[in-house]
Amino acid sequence: MTEAGMQAQVEQIMRDAQRFLDRFVSDESNLAKVAAAAQLMTGSLEAGHAIYSCGNGGSMSDAMHFAEELTGRYRDNRPGLAATAISDPGHLSCVANDFGYEYVFSRYIEARGRAGDVLLAISTSGSSKNVINACKAARDAGMKVVSLTGAPGSKLGELADVDLAVGESNYADRVQEMHIKVIHSLIELIERHFFAGNYD
Repeated sequence: MTEAGMQAQVEQIMRDAQRFLDRFVSDESNLAKVAAAAQLMTGSLEAGHAIYSCGNGGSMSDAMHFAEELTGRYRDNRPGLAATAISDPGHLSCVANDFGYEYVFSRYIEARGRAGDVLLAISTSGSSKNVINACKAARDAGMKVVSLTGAPGSKLGELADVDLAVGESNYADRVQEMHIKVIHSLIELIERHFFAGNYD
């Protein structure tokens, strides 16, 4: 492919991503669900509880990014917020070896999750067995669940208090791109709630 051909392809990629974003934003119910998820999270943190996040592959990277932006910072300096991604290699390999990979997240929730905490469960397909098991464990513990998925009506979404289904796509990358947009929106809403002065 020539450089000019690559440039044309870049434009096509970016415009395709923009159309996916525009489709999500044009549905006001999507915006309302993001706001509702942020309300669940700020309410939990205000009450002294914690947010946990989990996912597989790229979704685990998103779960880790979400948590580190809360414990660290997103934009300006401020105190850390209680968030943990279920991503410890020792825990994951132990549970996968002893119980099976489908329990790597649920065992952590069983050990650490408390009523009033929130789980952010991320799966592009909405059908990842280990993420679904984490949601079941969270509900058993009295936690709230926010799912971040692709197409509406997934098994994962059915277990959530708020299902952030970003839309159906033939490829996971478009869904993943929207996931990071939603994650950044949640983080900013949380920061604006607790540290409004940073956004003056």
